[in-house]
Amino acid sequence: MDWNGILQGFAVALDPANLGWVLLGVVIGTVIGVLPGLGPTATIALLLPITYGLDPASAIILLAGIYYGSMYGGTITAVLLRVPGEAASVVTAIDGHQMARRGRAGPALGIAAVGSFIGGSVATIALFFLAPTFAALALRFGPPEYAILASVGIFLACFLGTGSGIRSLVSACLGLLLATVGRDPITGDSRYTFGDVNLSGGLDLVAVAMGLFGLGELIFHVTQTRSAQAVTTRIKRIMPARDDFRRARGPIARGSILGFVIGVLPGGGGVVSSMASYATEKRINRRNQAEFGKGAVEGVAGPETANNASSTSAFVPLLTLGIPPNVVLAVIYGALLLQGITPGPNLVTEHPEVFWGVIASMLLGNLILLALNLPLVGIFIQILRVRAGMLASFAVVITAIGAYSVSNSIFDMYVLLAFGILGYIMRLIGLDPAPLVLAFVLSPLLEQAVRQSMLISGGDPTIFVTRPIALTMIAAMVLIALATTCTRRYNRRQSRTEPARSQPPGGER
Repeated sequence: MDWNGILQGFAVALDPANLGWVLLGVVIGTVIGVLPGLGPTATIALLLPITYGLDPASAIILLAGIYYGSMYGGTITAVLLRVPGEAASVVTAIDGHQMARRGRAGPALGIAAVGSFIGGSVATIALFFLAPTFAALALRFGPPEYAILASVGIFLACFLGTGSGIRSLVSACLGLLLATVGRDPITGDSRYTFGDVNLSGGLDLVAVAMGLFGLGELIFHVTQTRSAQAVTTRIKRIMPARDDFRRARGPIARGSILGFVIGVLPGGGGVVSSMASYATEKRINRRNQAEFGKGAVEGVAGPETANNASSTSAFVPLLTLGIPPNVVLAVIYGALLLQGITPGPNLVTEHPEVFWGVIASMLLGNLILLALNLPLVGIFIQILRVRAGMLASFAVVITAIGAYSVSNSIFDMYVLLAFGILGYIMRLIGLDPAPLVLAFVLSPLLEQAVRQSMLISGGDPTIFVTRPIALTMIAAMVLIALATTCTRRYNRRQSRTEPARSQPPGGER
């Protein structure tokens, strides 16, 4: 454990300016989490041009705060409105909203805030211990290992997603195709530029991300009519009872570990970890199993802890391997590239202030979020009164200015518009844009690593299975795929048999 690096990280995080960025990030994240539809990906994509003027540590501290802050904010609307402000809060809405209907909205939000704080803090402390080890291991990676790692990232992003695996794969393939536009990384020949000089450098990640998740998401959500009435607008008591804490201890402990492990995996993230935690608690708590879906404290504590732990641990592969495990981290990856920093195993030695500063800021950010979310829930709820059209109009202007300001290029404005329309169409037909962006980010690494591997081996493809680290990663990917498939089949079988068990003998007459 590098104590000098940890101390340097806290020195960076405790700088008054960076404390201000932490506070601003978590407040923006909470507000975005409360507002259904935007989410951290769209918000971070919109703010990418603003971070260009900050120093690297401050920029990533701000964006990281938005990411894990949105996990807190999404819980508020999930509990009170049963409208998840963020995708990872979908599971929380099941039991959290039922607790609110029974007059226990305060304890539901309180246990969610405490679980989120503990999960995020445990994952941050684990980062201090494990991140340097991951970075040291990554130094042993060669082109074959990076090729397999990038492939695993794209595969798991499609396989572990909540939507259709085939649709996610189609989206990822589109991202791989779009990433080939520009110059060949080995020969320098132009590819798919159609003679246009503007395309010779490839499509800009910022314009692509802002189009898909900024403009596209805004158009989609403005065109959707959504109305919901809060169960309560006044929260009388936030702190849960002693019995709530007793029942939540196990789910919080298990959610912290489960969320950390899933967050490290490419394609994991808050949605997968929260669902896995809910399924785990439903199996373990057989005594209270009938209460799940009707207001079980365990159904709130476990998933909320897991999704916040996973949002923190997701920074491990980003900072140490240079592999973004989910689409939010892919956009943050783009922010690092804008700052002239390439994430990877050398980040801890070349830019320790960024590496350790971001990790230390997460611990402070979780403390700030706990202090904000318990007493200020009523204020955050009032944000829902802001009309979606006003927010969308403001966001579109910021998006257009941001896309232009990165390179002062009119062409990027056209790219923004084109991908905004594409993002809207993808949402309409049920294609998730997230695998597209993740594949777009990982494609250059994948292509270069594969071609370098072929050059090293003289064209022998067995190089990918004869190296121990590469073979281990392939085996892990296969095991995860098999385990996930078996779990899904088991859950489907259980969902079919439960209604049959509840049917009285002889059926209805």
